[in-house]
Parts: sequence; structure tokens; C-alpha cells
Amino acid sequence: MTDVKIVSFGYLHGEPPPAHITLDLRHHFRDPHVSSELRYMTAADDPVRQAVLGTPGITSLVVAVADAVNAFATGPSSGPVTVADGCAGGRHRAPVFAQALADRLVANGYTVTLQHRDMHRPVVNR
Repeated sequence: MTDVKIVSFGYLHGEPPPAHITLDLRHHFRDPHVSSELRYMTAADDPVRQAVLGTPGITSLVVAVADAVNAFATGPSSGPVTVADGCAGGRHRAPVFAQALADRLVANGYTVTLQHRDMHRPVVNR
């Protein structure tokens, strides 16, 4: 089965990494940063994961992107597929989404490498 690399990132920390599929989660999905209780947490914290995964549309997007990865993987030129997904700071939405996508792809037999480029960075005051 095809190898898949998923990179979560924050647009406020630089350009998106090169990828076959790049997703911008900033404008259509609820941002945990706006909650003072969640702002200083990361995707490693359960309340953040619950907030992001409870956002309408996220689960459907995970399924759709997994289907897109499958389309790339089964195309005539097989090879590794890279998915980059970004939010503002790279601490909440993007890494939660990336993990959910990785979990789905692994369950479907893919080998997945997951990188959270900016999750370790400090909160961006905006």
C-alpha cells in the first residue's frame, strides 16, 4: 500500500509545506484559540480534540480527504502521497485533523508518517 505523509502546520509560522493535497482549515472550522480555556492547550489535550472533532463538517472532511488520498494512491503513477493541513497557529485544528486523517488511513491499510510542524510553538497573540 502507498506511503502517506501528513504534515500539520500553522499559516502564521510560514508557508505551507510542499504537498499533493493542501487544506486550509482557518475559515470554515471552529477555532479553539478563541476559548480562553483551550487557547494554551494543544491537540495533545482531550478538550481540544473534542472541540475540533465536534465541529460540524470535520468528520466529513476527514472522509473526503481519505478518499482523495486513495484516488492519488490508485492513479497510474503510484508513489508516496503528502497531505498538508493548516490552521492559524498549528496547535489546535490542524494537528487534530491530521491525527484523525492518519487514524482513518492506517485503518484502511496505509502506512502513515505524521508530523506536527508547529504544534510546539508558543501561542500566537492575534
